[in-house]
Amino acid sequence: MAKSDVITGAHRGIAVIALTLNGAKMARSLAATLAGSEEDQPTLFLERRFYVDGEPATPFDLPVRPVVQQAFREFSALVIFLSAGACIRLLAPVLADKHQDPAVVCVDDAGKFCVSLLSGHVGGADRLTRTVAECLGATPVITSASHSAGTLAVDLLGQEFGWRVEARPESITRASAAVVNQMPVGIYQEAGETDWWDGDGPLPDNITVFPTLEKLSGAECEASLVITDRVVPTQSMPPGAATVVYRPRSLVAGMGCRKGVPVEELQSLLEETFADNSLCIDSLGCIATAELKRGEGGLIQLAERHGVPLKHYTTEQLNSQYGELETDVEQPPTPSEKAHSLVGVWGVAEPAALLASSAGRLLVPRKKAARATIAVARQSYPGAIQ
Repeated sequence: MAKSDVITGAHRGIAVIALTLNGAKMARSLAATLAGSEEDQPTLFLERRFYVDGEPATPFDLPVRPVVQQAFREFSALVIFLSAGACIRLLAPVLADKHQDPAVVCVDDAGKFCVSLLSGHVGGADRLTRTVAECLGATPVITSASHSAGTLAVDLLGQEFGWRVEARPESITRASAAVVNQMPVGIYQEAGETDWWDGDGPLPDNITVFPTLEKLSGAECEASLVITDRVVPTQSMPPGAATVVYRPRSLVAGMGCRKGVPVEELQSLLEETFADNSLCIDSLGCIATAELKRGEGGLIQLAERHGVPLKHYTTEQLNSQYGELETDVEQPPTPSEKAHSLVGVWGVAEPAALLASSAGRLLVPRKKAARATIAVARQSYPGAIQ
């Protein structure tokens, strides 16, 4: 196999690369463990002298530089059994920035230390380092400031839940510095998962959770972290502070439609409804509808377009929602005699939104377009504000 053929195509998994006898032994063990875990699947690369015919690995010839640099371009993470200094020299020509570079973890040839070398936060090298160290019985070495200080990482908050960050890079940098340097930092949350703090004990003393956005805006904080699914006017945000907004995937759109309605028509209804109610489309987490609409092309395409699941509920499940429901709007869920006479359901959009969100009330009651309906609810989480 030619050197240029070692790695071909784009990958999202982990490249495990070893070029010594002991490194190959550890790399095989690590790849086998990762293959059975929830991590991205590993691809094993071994220097040809230590490759065994038929094993699930790709052999390569020295020098290792082109192999490492090509893997850097094509994989989402690299685990290299090589010293930190050697890895740095190999990768220096291809480095870009933390938003583009993959995670890089290096392990010494004795398997004593596992180092988070590159893209610790955004790329996930810190997390991967802990995983690799546990697999090999090595000591994890993580030098990220927030990790070392035992505080939260601004650029990773909510990442495990799929939250999206909405902020200028300089705001994230300022907010991160405020957290690490123990300056006053305020948090306000009105939507999304509430178990985002995974540190030991309570939040650090310099971080305060405020009950309302108004109270946060009135506090003297160097940085403000706002977790919301609403479109908040700029003038309502804390003045002067470095503000980072997080968009949890907390909104559920219940939708019903006639057969054959094109995706663009459904997209227009979705966007218009969110805009009219100051809701952020980036916080859409699910589209829900009736089992009768399984296979409806427009709804399938709409869910794919936004990267969210499409959930279906039976007639019995939908009809179960028409009781005494608490709502935060004047118009409660309204049964439709016409829908019931035609297909046996009292409604689709409102009950589907309530079922998929596990909420007891709607954010937006049913809105009707020419050939579709929509209602919106906020996903219910333990301890969340509804």
